[in-house]
Amino acid sequence: MDYKYSLLGSTVDDYRKRPLLLQVDDTPMNLFAVLEVKRELPKRWNTLGCFRKIRLYSFLFGLAVTFLIMASYILTGDKKGLLLTPSPYHFSSLVSPGPFAYNLSSVKDYAHIKLVVKSITSKVEFRSSRQLPEVKALVNSEPHYSYLHAMFSVVPRKFLPGVKNPCWYEEYTGNITSDPYRTNLYARYSRRFRTVFQHLRNTFREHLFHRKGKLYRMRCLPYFYIIGQPKCGTTDLYDRLRLHPDVKFTTFKEPHWWTRKRFGIIRLSEGFHDRYPVEDYLDLFDQAAYQIQGNLTTNASGSPSQPNIIIGEASASTMWDNNAWVYFYDNTTEGEPPFLIQDFVHALQPDARFIIMLRDPVERLYSDYLYFGIANKSAEDFHEKVSESLQLFEGCLTEYTMRSCVYNTTVNNAMPVRLQVGVYIVYLMDWLTVFSREQILVLRLEDHASNRKYTMHKVFDFLNLGPLTKEIESEITRSPASNTRRPADKNLGPMLPITKEILRDFYMPFNEKLAKVLRNDSFLWENNSKL
Repeated sequence: MDYKYSLLGSTVDDYRKRPLLLQVDDTPMNLFAVLEVKRELPKRWNTLGCFRKIRLYSFLFGLAVTFLIMASYILTGDKKGLLLTPSPYHFSSLVSPGPFAYNLSSVKDYAHIKLVVKSITSKVEFRSSRQLPEVKALVNSEPHYSYLHAMFSVVPRKFLPGVKNPCWYEEYTGNITSDPYRTNLYARYSRRFRTVFQHLRNTFREHLFHRKGKLYRMRCLPYFYIIGQPKCGTTDLYDRLRLHPDVKFTTFKEPHWWTRKRFGIIRLSEGFHDRYPVEDYLDLFDQAAYQIQGNLTTNASGSPSQPNIIIGEASASTMWDNNAWVYFYDNTTEGEPPFLIQDFVHALQPDARFIIMLRDPVERLYSDYLYFGIANKSAEDFHEKVSESLQLFEGCLTEYTMRSCVYNTTVNNAMPVRLQVGVYIVYLMDWLTVFSREQILVLRLEDHASNRKYTMHKVFDFLNLGPLTKEIESEITRSPASNTRRPADKNLGPMLPITKEILRDFYMPFNEKLAKVLRNDSFLWENNSKL
């Protein structure tokens, strides 16, 4: 499909054909014609006249360049924005607001938005009829069958005995003199981590295990995942866990393989790239695998020298981001994803453990807006974006179920703030249809901020980690918080009171269900103080 780009109400061709007029000394002049005037002027000017005219033409030339740069910038932005458009066969009608829509630019109608929220909450329902699909169904439904089949063939059904982390030995058939990471897409696109990959290249051969004339490399998956939510303290938890001597992580935080990279998504605004194979993902655990394996020169048997080390992976999108499904599966489930991320994780690792960090969804949304907003951020702008997002969500509910709207890619991309990310219970209930309650630890950022020692001990117990020395424990719990709000964002102040009230009403039924499922009323966030 060809798109016609519009700039200030006119097409680009209009700007090429229509002269841009400026008022100079009360005389309309064509901007681009002005640049030709210089050739027709007399060759000899007096000193004062020459100086004044040069200043004039320099100003006009600079203005022309500025105009062209701005036009180019806007058009480039439009092109990227078009890539956010979901697949052509899916729910284009849902981007329109619901029956309580109004002109946000001219009316700040508090009563109307309250009606929108009331309409939404009246349609909230929770269903738990979802069943865990069989592995065969996952493989057969995948549009790229060979890709998914390779994923399941690479990871074995059983792992090394006597090792706490899921690891195995994989036969290495490549040339030992060649670069084992030359095709890794993480190494290609992640410039910040090329140094780490260079270190892995330099030490790769010394970690190959020789047995019966064959070479083997140790491969590992994570023992646990930090899966969400964004702006809820996952970075701080990650940084503290890294200080534990028995905990290692991927080469870098947030590889987003399960939710994005395996589909070829780096950023939705950039469209689709090559799909990252599972081998590229496993490469991210090589550094940790080497530590589990130990030094083969003193351990010829290949038995891991540090079997109690565990590996973690922290991508705050894993719990909620299923936006890619609409591009790969037909609409066979009335607008709901036929398969979820956790279905595929379970197929490979049914015994994996998961940590979820949550916070008051009202404050989470404002923090999310401040962190990811680009320009012109303000409490008033946030209020407008919240109002627009609520109307889009309400519009979806006029035709589809609440769960369908939470997972709807079109609605999610259309909303100017990520309202759906704070609907924690919808995602948690779907995770609990796949994994047991004992495999999922749910924490609150508010508790972590007020008593880090308490929450870190809960994490240590959940991961079955051994006791620490007082010095190491003190370092883990006392280090300053990570990824806090930037000074410039703090200066913007809190959200408007009416915005907070509207959002509290919206999230209330979801929080009530969450508190009931977790049997913990603190997840109601009724008397929450600002972090």
